[in-house]
Amino acid sequence: MTRPPRAALGQTEFIVLMAMLVATVAFSIDAMLPALPEIGQVLSPDAPNQAQLILTSFILGMGLGTFFTGPLSDTFGRKPVMIGGAAVYIAGAAAAYFAQSLEIMLAARLVQGLGAAGPRVVALALVRDLYGGRDMARIMSFVMLIFAIVPAMAPTLGHYIILGFGWRSIFLAFILFAALAVLWLGIRQPETLPPEKRRSLRLAPMVIAVREILSNHTTRTSILVQTLTFGMLFIVLSSTQQVFDVTFGQGEHFHLWFGGIAILAASASLINAQLVGRLGMRAIVKTMFTIQIVVTLVMIVLTAFNGPWLLSFGIYVVWTTSNFFQAGLTIGNLNALAMEPMGHIAGIAASMIAALSTVGAVIIAAPVGLAFDGSPMPMAIGILICAALALWLTTTIKRPGEA
Repeated sequence: MTRPPRAALGQTEFIVLMAMLVATVAFSIDAMLPALPEIGQVLSPDAPNQAQLILTSFILGMGLGTFFTGPLSDTFGRKPVMIGGAAVYIAGAAAAYFAQSLEIMLAARLVQGLGAAGPRVVALALVRDLYGGRDMARIMSFVMLIFAIVPAMAPTLGHYIILGFGWRSIFLAFILFAALAVLWLGIRQPETLPPEKRRSLRLAPMVIAVREILSNHTTRTSILVQTLTFGMLFIVLSSTQQVFDVTFGQGEHFHLWFGGIAILAASASLINAQLVGRLGMRAIVKTMFTIQIVVTLVMIVLTAFNGPWLLSFGIYVVWTTSNFFQAGLTIGNLNALAMEPMGHIAGIAASMIAALSTVGAVIIAAPVGLAFDGSPMPMAIGILICAALALWLTTTIKRPGEA
């Protein structure tokens, strides 16, 4: 029996490298948030609210790229796909740096997202190549813990980069980040998928896998719920900078508020690890959606009746935190539920589930974000609808063997 290849680098270095590669996505989204007002004024002065499409176009590109990166890495190896993805990402960031119109900027961000799908997806496959069972779970826990810190730091880092060098410089930071990560990968990490274990790239198995995924009730429903959950998360990401700035006059301190929220929400995955064995995945998911509905209804009432500033701002911060916290307690469980019947096609299924839920979430989030009217009301209504639908659909999810 052939032993799996081992990492040439130590475990700590390996964990930090994998976390850096996976964190490319969070850095590319969250570091952009402080730049959106200036970009809107420069590239879309007649409709500055459209600047938030810079976030959803990146996420859409990433979702589309996720369809292909997993199968490509099974055919050509992990490192070539990750390095190729980083090259596409850098090209997109360079095009965004020089963009003189919002349309060019959105196209560049779409390309950047396509490239980011390489490191995002294939890094996880690389971990699976080297580790299994409890070792893999432990490695991924550390990777996700480091990854969770990035959303807390990225807006503040972006804020000071923009303050010192202008909003276009944020794209140079993206280029530098990706170049360092892929250089580190190229020099230190050997290829983990030997040629004899690679599979030919064929369309037929992918089509069969998609049919099976969509025909399985548990997997299909879990994808729909995951899509709604990602949709809620992306709705908040799209408009939260504007709400802090326009609605509550906290634009100057937005990066600090967002960082604090991200730190609080980062504990969700650790709490889930403690609770899931006792309560079960579906119970946690249903509880979180129920809490989200209640908190959102409170926010809608306070917004509708124009409550005191301090109370309104306080509940908005709590509500925003609850959305991120809910994502940490639901997305992993929903992904596990979706994958449970798909063990025999796990690789393709993982790519398809991630891609379908991400692209679907962008379709939900983009119009809600564009409806921003100076208050959090459009966000709250959109999230209330998503949470209610998600709760109802979760009650129909069944585990394998259940009638």
